[in-house]
Amino acid sequence: MGHARLTVQPRPGEQVRPAWYALERGGWRDYVTLLHLPYTAWHLSYVVIGGCLASAIAWGRLGAAVAAFALAVGIGAHALDELRGRPLGTRIPDAVLVGSAVVSIAAACVIGIGGALSFRPWIALLVPVGVFLVTAYNLELVGGRFHTDLWFGLAWGGFPVVCGYAAVAGTDDATALVAGAFAVLLSLAQRTLSSHVRNMRRRVARVTGELELRDGGTEPLDAMGIVAPAELALRLLAAATLVLAAALVVARL
Repeated sequence: MGHARLTVQPRPGEQVRPAWYALERGGWRDYVTLLHLPYTAWHLSYVVIGGCLASAIAWGRLGAAVAAFALAVGIGAHALDELRGRPLGTRIPDAVLVGSAVVSIAAACVIGIGGALSFRPWIALLVPVGVFLVTAYNLELVGGRFHTDLWFGLAWGGFPVVCGYAAVAGTDDATALVAGAFAVLLSLAQRTLSSHVRNMRRRVARVTGELELRDGGTEPLDAMGIVAPAELALRLLAAATLVLAAALVVARL
């Protein structure tokens, strides 16, 4: 049995980072933080996983797909997300965020269309879908209807797998759909954990209280103690997905 009391008074001198991978604010560190590197690598792994499930590997096309997603997600999506509400609290000028988003997403589109024209023209249909997902989710268009857990799983989990498979295999079949379902479910787990962590880091100023143990003892309760298990799970899941992608690459070499 336990009890806790949330207050809004910060600890003297304490500055809680908006994300566990965020660097100290200011200068070049803001640009590194903006990339959400662990999560970007996680979602790029889905592209690799999808591509490696194809019957024959075309490393050039797979590399191009990874590059396109690195631009669209790693830079474009995160720039738009920071532009809307400054969740990371960076000091990057709005004009730089807008320019970064436009250039990176446009470059990703060029890669996607170029790959489609040189391989399978139908793949070009995935490009506008990707643009829609990036903008609708991160800018919370249509009243935020596309900024939900399910859309996160579809956009940042299932879609990268399907695109990676299509870029290499030239088609999307049951293999891509089942693998995409795996990525959607894993992304939903990520979203569940990260939503809790973000709430604690960005909205809760202070936690006071204690846990009352059944043996009569007590344990102190603080904000970092509450988020630590979820953050550890996120780090392990990110690492596990990267290792899975690496294992598939090694297996296909």
